[in-house]
Amino acid sequence: MSHTPIFDTHAHYTSHQFDADRADLLHTLPRQGVVGVVDCAVDYATSLACLELAEQYPFVYAALGIHPESLIEETASTVAQFQGDWNAELRSIAALFDNKKAVAVGECGLDYHWPVPKEEQLAMFEAHLKLARELDKPIIVHDRKAHADVYDLLKRYQPQGVVHCFSGSAEDAQMLTKQGMYIGFGGALTFKGAKRAVKAATAIPLEQIVLETDCPYMAPEPCRGHRCDSGLIAHTAAFLAEIRGISVQEVLTVTTQNAQRLFGV
Repeated sequence: MSHTPIFDTHAHYTSHQFDADRADLLHTLPRQGVVGVVDCAVDYATSLACLELAEQYPFVYAALGIHPESLIEETASTVAQFQGDWNAELRSIAALFDNKKAVAVGECGLDYHWPVPKEEQLAMFEAHLKLARELDKPIIVHDRKAHADVYDLLKRYQPQGVVHCFSGSAEDAQMLTKQGMYIGFGGALTFKGAKRAVKAATAIPLEQIVLETDCPYMAPEPCRGHRCDSGLIAHTAAFLAEIRGISVQEVLTVTTQNAQRLFGV
């Protein structure tokens, strides 16, 4: 059992997949070495839910924002409550940052995998970047098949933050870290086909890497296909240690310090 510090910079414990045992699971995480979790919202409703979790558990923090998929997700508050008026929704979310447990803006970004209107996504991501700048908070970036546009906006706004579940090239990772961004790696790094991610994970300083789960999704090998949770970061850390030729202890210690520095916790 890992007793070294694990900091999960990207989780979704408000997901319905945790409804049956959320409290029991969260209580066990500190025993597995978990010292921090950033629970990421995808809309206004989950922003409230993430803050509620953060209020209950000292080691949980919240990232508040609107995921691009929420623009077309009928059950998302973006559609159900705000009738697609994401500007109004983001204003409601911005008001929640008075809470000290709200440490980042996100999850937000661009997703060109799903049929989400592109112009609307771009405008919404830009609004999140402006909000992060106003609040002086880091941003948690979702980038799916949208590298060029994501990088373009990050270059323009120069935020602090994380490109989560990184899927770009080693050159992309080097460019982003030079801008001061952190690169987030999760279970996908351990998958057989993750050659690009492996190259990126060995091309940048360990001081710019943070670990994440995206739980309940993306469980690492050898747990692939099962529901993920923050304790499973131990597997991702072991894999990262192996490809970088360092100890698991060093990976976990440094990535935890990185997360604490980035989120100011």
